[in-house]
Amino acid sequence: MDRGDVGACGSTVMSRFPFRFDQRWAPLFCLLGVQEGDGVELTEDGSLLATYGRFRVRTPLENIDHTVVTGPHQWYKAVGLRLSLMDDGLTFGTNHYLGLRIAFRQRIPRVIGPRDHSNLWVSVSDPAGLAAGIGR
Repeated sequence: MDRGDVGACGSTVMSRFPFRFDQRWAPLFCLLGVQEGDGVELTEDGSLLATYGRFRVRTPLENIDHTVVTGPHQWYKAVGLRLSLMDDGLTFGTNHYLGLRIAFRQRIPRVIGPRDHSNLWVSVSDPAGLAAGIGR
């Protein structure tokens, strides 16, 4: 976690949580444009910004209902840019070991697929730290 940087959208980053990469999937990450600097940022203006290559999610922290640390998962359910088959959840996955499910009060605008998303799963290197930073 880093503190006090300027984020991708110009706001001050209070906390940065990079992804934990499983290098077996490096060609997939390259194809999606995912880089070492991608991950989740908590910004000074009270927002969460998740960056996964060309794909981004931004929402106010007030829109987060709760978080849950989950894992391990089967690789084919957790690695890559994915939609959940069970609901409208979105995955920004770089490993299948451990991650954080972030549930939203109001759905965020769709990133992929036909519907807006009610949750986001991210495989950051410190999911418990991100949950603590979010405070839910």
